[in-house]
Amino acid sequence: MKIGLFIPCFIDAFFPEVGIATLQLLERFDLDVVYPPDQTCCGQPMANSGFETDTSGAEALFVRNFDGFDYIVGPSGSCVHHIRHHFTGVEQTAAVSEIRSRTYELVEFLHDIIKVDAFPWARFPHKVGLHNSCGTLRGLRHANASELREPHFSKPESLLCKVEGLELVAASRPDECCGFGGLFSVVNESVSAKMGSDKVRDFAQAKADYIVSADSSCLMHQRGCAERDNVAIKFIHIAQILNGAAA
Repeated sequence: MKIGLFIPCFIDAFFPEVGIATLQLLERFDLDVVYPPDQTCCGQPMANSGFETDTSGAEALFVRNFDGFDYIVGPSGSCVHHIRHHFTGVEQTAAVSEIRSRTYELVEFLHDIIKVDAFPWARFPHKVGLHNSCGTLRGLRHANASELREPHFSKPESLLCKVEGLELVAASRPDECCGFGGLFSVVNESVSAKMGSDKVRDFAQAKADYIVSADSSCLMHQRGCAERDNVAIKFIHIAQILNGAAA
């Protein structure tokens, strides 16, 4: 199985350790992983800001970079959600449709495609609060959405429960947005900051040592809120835990 490794631009710039953990984790399962070096932004920030047609150049480059892979896998739910559901700036050829359908976020790839049943190298003896971003929860369907009153399921929980020593703790409002939302956090700064602080304090009250997510963007926002509010809590991407990161 040949995998194209998609590392979003903000992870490449600010959280390279997440990209490295993703590569190492995929290679543990004997997958042929290739990182196309010419990749850039997938176009999500422009599309989210209302400039859908201006994403055509970034999206066309994405298609050229990832043509020919069995699957494209990336450690960012929001970026993968854009590619699968809002990747419309470029002409919708058969090749584009094929690439969109084969692009997966890391958690869903591990859970749904290669169906991982163990992480024997991973041990994380800490209380962990899981944050599902809005895109992964309602766009990619990582887990059940509480407002739909549907039976409980959670792909990230299923994976994290296979890590030795890890204890999941629940926030009182598990589906609540953390307030990042890309441009939303810039245009509505005060509201965004309050939402982020509420989210962090909710996890802190649940006695979480760490907040974990499949989206570094949400973690970045919450980390800033925690630092400003002097809340002693740490943040880590799910790829790092599954790859065996130590505290």
